[in-house]
Amino acid sequence: MRSLVLRLGVPAMVGQAFNLLYSIVDRIFVGRIPQGGEQALAAIGICAPALTAITAFAYMVGIGGASLMGISLGQKNQRRAEQALGNAFWLVVGIAVAVTAVLLPLRRPLLYLLGCSDALYPYASAYFTIYILGTLASLLGVGMNQFLLAQGFARKGMIAVIIGALTNVILDPLLIFGLGLGVRGAAIATVIAQCLMAVYVLFQLCRPEMPVRLRLHRLQGKICRRIIATGSMSFLITLLDNMIIILLNIVLRRYGGEQGDAWITCATVVQSFLTIVFCPSQGITTGCGTLFSYNYGAGNVRKARQSFLWVFVLCGAYIGFLEVAVQLAPGWFAGLFLQDAALLEMASLCLRRYTLALIGVAVQYALVDGLTAMGKVRYAFPISIFRKLVYAVCLLVLPHIGGVESVFYAGSISDFVGAGFSLLMFFAVLWPRLRRELQQMRA
Repeated sequence: MRSLVLRLGVPAMVGQAFNLLYSIVDRIFVGRIPQGGEQALAAIGICAPALTAITAFAYMVGIGGASLMGISLGQKNQRRAEQALGNAFWLVVGIAVAVTAVLLPLRRPLLYLLGCSDALYPYASAYFTIYILGTLASLLGVGMNQFLLAQGFARKGMIAVIIGALTNVILDPLLIFGLGLGVRGAAIATVIAQCLMAVYVLFQLCRPEMPVRLRLHRLQGKICRRIIATGSMSFLITLLDNMIIILLNIVLRRYGGEQGDAWITCATVVQSFLTIVFCPSQGITTGCGTLFSYNYGAGNVRKARQSFLWVFVLCGAYIGFLEVAVQLAPGWFAGLFLQDAALLEMASLCLRRYTLALIGVAVQYALVDGLTAMGKVRYAFPISIFRKLVYAVCLLVLPHIGGVESVFYAGSISDFVGAGFSLLMFFAVLWPRLRRELQQMRA
């Protein structure tokens, strides 16, 4: 199992490491625009929750469909595995069209709701509008790539992400600085990159040698409901994460006074660093998701237990390394996005405060994503939601105790408390139930 976790998890982790370049590279180049770079960077931070929420639809269908496909393969049900893939494709297309049609006319009130100011709106509107126009490609690339990973093609999934990421890296400086398009150039580069990724993923899924090929099955209500029910966990988690980011921006604007925009810029730097943490970690859990779903479908208790252990070890090694690195050199990470000396000092302090207990996130990823891959949303949801509730309470309470700068301790407090609660719930309540269920399936 250790070898399987490494074979599936590491390529998926590397792929997601390249995937984070979509947002990180945009922010690095945008932050270096000669005039208005800091404002443009803050504007992208304002847009980020909404854009991540859109991507959550892709993960909802992709993870839900891949889970159903993996369980079906574990039960030797090839036809249902193919139906899961075909129905997921149509779900992604329908959701992408609906999201684009709804958000384009509502972008102005939405951006102000997310904490945008009059000074930031021109930048935020330009980036958001272009990004929304590429929603179909974005959701197809991200959502359908889960089915490559679920069939054990971690390298192909990695290549898909690398194609998009490298395209974005090449086009960003050309469009932002070479053609003088500024923040619009960053959005255009991202959309083009997403289109190329989607084309590659769909091409691979349609190839004859693929064990479960993409065929356009008619929509089946029962299968669609099961896909959404399983994937809704991922969607809700992402949605809640983005609501928390929105709440963070609102709190910083309310208590930050004249420095409200500066604190939001620091929060954007923190969230950018967390992307470096979370994207590869999610790559590990999604790449190894087929181990959880297949062994659950086969009723294999021992291998299911080993899957949790080794996914945690791999996630913990990666996240632990980054926690040590950012505590020792926060200025280096902040300097990737900022040039102003005063902002650089503020952001460095925020990074240190936010990441004191970052290793706790590894516990959440292993347990929540593993249970979700098994289709056990009712088990995964409580241990995920608890950490977010702790974080939200901290955001509301800490400004009254230590001022606006103390808000950034909310991440460390919620990571520590959430990890302890997750371990207690899993070993005392959830695993005994899951073990009995697997033993009954095996019998």
